[in-house]
Amino acid sequence: MNNFLVGIDEVGRGPLAGPVTVSALAIPHRLRGSFKDSKKLSATQRKKLLIWIKSRDDIVFSTASVYPTTIDRINITQAANLAATRAMKKLLMNQRWHKKSKIKVLLDGGLYLNSSLLKAKAHNLKATTYVRGDGKYNAIKLASIVAKTKRDAMMARYHKKYPQYNFNEHKGYGTKRHLSSLKKYGVSKIHRLTFLKNYPKLIANKL
Repeated sequence: MNNFLVGIDEVGRGPLAGPVTVSALAIPHRLRGSFKDSKKLSATQRKKLLIWIKSRDDIVFSTASVYPTTIDRINITQAANLAATRAMKKLLMNQRWHKKSKIKVLLDGGLYLNSSLLKAKAHNLKATTYVRGDGKYNAIKLASIVAKTKRDAMMARYHKKYPQYNFNEHKGYGTKRHLSSLKKYGVSKIHRLTFLKNYPKLIANKL
């Protein structure tokens, strides 16, 4: 019986715009190596590592995103956990890697899986949330790289649709340039209105 570690991490909890994206990534216990969390890597380094991850037959991953409308409706914490549960469900759909395997799930601090998924008899899951897990466990570090690369690519596509906001630069975070664009153009359809409640003048002319 093979044993797997699944790392789950999110990207995009704090931005004013765009989705929150989660990756669930499975590695075998025997995988060796020292990796860094996505925040400590450049975009080029992350892309190179993603190519390496995709080249491995013994690493499997999935991603899931929850978008601003839902974030505004259920709050960012629940949205991140929803994305985590969806990513894990997608990962489990690929039975090639986990059939007859023991799976230990490691979630970065603040993330939790839906209890119904954990209790399902079809899956032999044990899940634990670790504070600052993205600095401790390779499975979470690699998951963070996948999630970050995925969300950055999404924000680059949003930039093409809404070039006035420069999403390709700040990825939706509340930089001075982003706030200046909001003041000038108002909010777009991918902005999180609940995150902008402290900027009432910025959301007055909603698109």
